[in-house]
Amino acid sequence: MKRTLTLSLSLAFAGILASAADLPKGEALLDKYVEVTGGKAAYNKVHSDKTTGTMEFKAMGLKGKVITYSAEPDKKYSEVVLEGMGKMQEGASNGVAWSLSSMQGPHLKEGDEKAETLLQSKFNSDLNWRDQYKSAETVGVETVEGKECYKVVMTPKTGSPSTRWFDKDSNLLVKMQMTTKSPMGEVQSESIVSDYRKEGDLLVPHKILSKVATMELVMTVESVQYNPEIPKDRFDVPAEVQALIKK
Repeated sequence: MKRTLTLSLSLAFAGILASAADLPKGEALLDKYVEVTGGKAAYNKVHSDKTTGTMEFKAMGLKGKVITYSAEPDKKYSEVVLEGMGKMQEGASNGVAWSLSSMQGPHLKEGDEKAETLLQSKFNSDLNWRDQYKSAETVGVETVEGKECYKVVMTPKTGSPSTRWFDKDSNLLVKMQMTTKSPMGEVQSESIVSDYRKEGDLLVPHKILSKVATMELVMTVESVQYNPEIPKDRFDVPAEVQALIKK
């Protein structure tokens, strides 16, 4: 009986090891994602971009316009204007991360919240993911939106790990999950990524369905411009946030 039990455990353990060995490396999946969405050469031609679209909070009946600017090496500015709620802005540049809204006023991000925002602001992060992450480990296969996907856990050099799911057939990103810091504490977010279409030489998702804490929102991309004309002061820290820095 003891011999049979030992044999069963050995076979089970061997099966787990064999399954793990069959999974592609996380690094390979991330590199292949760059390849299937346009390739390194296409990514390297892009030094800045401008994205426009809409954002909708269906449960609240709110919808508004979104515009985002990004530029090398780590500059980002996003603006959302919702009917009845005014403007919400976020930005990061030169090591400063901030937000400003008509409802909550100015906020200077610090600590983990700042580190995570700066991480997400790195330009061409899909291409240069090794600069921000210590490891990318494929931990299994799961079905997401009817697609069999490889599940990859990514551990950044600073901040909390995040998880990405890649379609086994197309290697396109299907889902993302992460924990972010905020003034209200840790916030869980999950996003379903879909409707990939060509913008220039790159394949870009045009629909992102996100669940952030208890809220559900949909972002629809209308256009992406590469290397556009960007106002010189676009990434400047607003005066209201500068006042917080000086305190």
